[in-house]
Amino acid sequence: MNLVLFDLDHTLLACDSDYEWGQYLVERGVLSGTEYEAQNAAFYEQYKAGTLDIHEFLGFALRPLAAHTPQDLERWHADFMAARIRPAMGEPAKALVRRHLDAGDLCAVVTATNSFVTGPIAREFGVPHLVATEPERIGGRFTGRVAGIPCFKDGKIARVEAWLAGEGRRLRDFAHSTFYSDSHNDLPLLARVTRPVAVDPDEVLAAEAGRRGWPVISLR
Repeated sequence: MNLVLFDLDHTLLACDSDYEWGQYLVERGVLSGTEYEAQNAAFYEQYKAGTLDIHEFLGFALRPLAAHTPQDLERWHADFMAARIRPAMGEPAKALVRRHLDAGDLCAVVTATNSFVTGPIAREFGVPHLVATEPERIGGRFTGRVAGIPCFKDGKIARVEAWLAGEGRRLRDFAHSTFYSDSHNDLPLLARVTRPVAVDPDEVLAAEAGRRGWPVISLR
C-alpha cells in the first residue's frame, strides 16, 4: 500500500478555506467587517510570505468558533460549503483523488486549517482521513484554543506521524509516499516523502521543485 497525502488550500481547492471562512462570516454579519477582514487579509499575506506566527493566527482564527453555538456553526458551515467551497473543487482535483483511492492508496488530507472548517471538505472529496490543526473542545463547545501541535510546517510531520501511529504504521514504513502541495510552508513534509509533488506552486516552492527535480503539476 502506498501513502498519499494532499494539502488542501490552493492544492485540492482553488482557494484558501480558512481565509474564505473568515470572509464568509463577515459577509453574514457574524463578524464585524472592516477590522476582521483587515486582520484576515494580513495573516493571509504573512502565510504566503512564510512569516506567519501560527499561534498568533490561531488565536485569531479560532475565536469565532468559541463565540457561537455548535448548532449555529454547523448551519453556517453547510451554507459556506455551497457558497464558497464546492465552486472551488475542480474536476482535475477530484479526478486525482479518485485515481489514488481506486489504486487502494492510504489517503489523507493534511492541512494547517482547523478540522472544523476542513472536515466536511475532506469528506466532500471522498478522502477518508484528515490530519489538521485541532481546535480544543470542552463540554461540546470550542474554547478558542488549539489542542496539541498545530498542523503547520514541521508540525505537519508530527501530526502525520501521530495519525500513522494510530494506524499502527510509521512514515518510513512506506516504500512509496506522495505529498501534493502548493506552498513553501510545506517544504518540511515534502522533503520527508519519497515523491513530493508541487501543485500550482508558489514562487519559492516552484524554485525549490526545479532545483530538486520534483514534479510540478496543475489542478486548475
